[in-house]
This record gives sequence, structure tokens and C-alpha cells, in this order.
Amino acid sequence: METRFLGKSGLKISVLSFGTMTFGGSDFFQEIGATQVDEAQHLIDICLDAGVNIFDTADVYSNGLSEEILGKALGKRRSDVIIATKAYGRMGKGANDTGLSRYHLIRACEDSLRRLTLFCHSRQRKNRNKGY
Repeated sequence: METRFLGKSGLKISVLSFGTMTFGGSDFFQEIGATQVDEAQHLIDICLDAGVNIFDTADVYSNGLSEEILGKALGKRRSDVIIATKAYGRMGKGANDTGLSRYHLIRACEDSLRRLTLFCHSRQRKNRNKGY
């Protein structure tokens, strides 16, 4: 698989990515697909064997279920891939549950990390130093 640098980030990503809009299949996304963890693991295996190392998802895909399935399906292989997610879409009924405000984006990132079963190292270090 051909790879390219992602801007000036230093990250090398495959020229092809794998989209996970079909993972989950709840609400509106049921019409698009309903891929569950077992099938997702198989698809991810195919991608990794072919050299794909970037996976695209979004918090709004099946109300976060797509991210949960991707996290479970990747398991320990998480360190082998780049995950790109989106955070603009509405994830609740509140006034700040959508958009590009700092408040919404921080909450969306934290929620995505939780759903993907990942965690933020820098935040844990900060909290550890503060005693909580």
C-alpha cells in the first residue's frame, strides 16, 4: 500500500482509508449498514493485511455506536492505526451539543476517546500531578 505524509504532521498514512459509517446501524444509519463487532474485526483484518492504516469514523454515526464497535474491533491493534473522527454533529438536545465551540469540541473528543476505549495520556498526567 502506498503511503503519504499527512501534511507536516510527520504521520505516514495509507492512500486509502476505511470508513466506518456502516458500523452499528442504529436510527438513520440502519439503512446504510449494521456491521457488528465480529464482522468489523474481519473487515479491519482485511484492511490491515492490505496496508490500510487510517480509519474514518464520526460521533454521529449510529449515535456513537460506530466508534464503540471500531474500538472493540481494533482491540490491541489500536497502536497500529490512525483514527480520524468528526465532532461537529448534534449529539444531544442541548444548545451546546453541536457545533465547533471549544466547549463542544472538548466534550466530543473526550466522548469519542471513551467510546473508542482510548484515553488521553496528557490529561491523566495533569490530573495525577494535581492529586486527582
